Amino acid sequence: MPDIHRSNGVVTQITTVDVDPKNQAEALELMKERARFMATQPGFVSISLHSSADKNHIVNYVQWRSREQLVAAHHAPEFREKWPRFGELIKDAEPCIYDVVMVEEK
Repeated sequence: MPDIHRSNGVVTQITTVDVDPKNQAEALELMKERARFMATQPGFVSISLHSSADKNHIVNYVQWRSREQLVAAHHAPEFREKWPRFGELIKDAEPCIYDVVMVEEK
């Protein structure tokens, strides 16, 4: 489960993916496979996938215990080699590390 707090030490990476609407379902299936792999890697906290209603975008919200563990997971040979089809399905992907600035809860 995502643990969203300003000072919990968790590293948050949000990746926005642009995809042709006809490819969104297949891209999401591959992202789910990749998410299950990532969940087995050291330092993994959580992952959430979001699809836009217009089918043009996917957002991947992932959390890790440290930046080093995040980088190591993304450079794992299995992660790099297993899903080449994903790159064929998407138009662009923009991963970025974010700091939590504010959380409002009720």
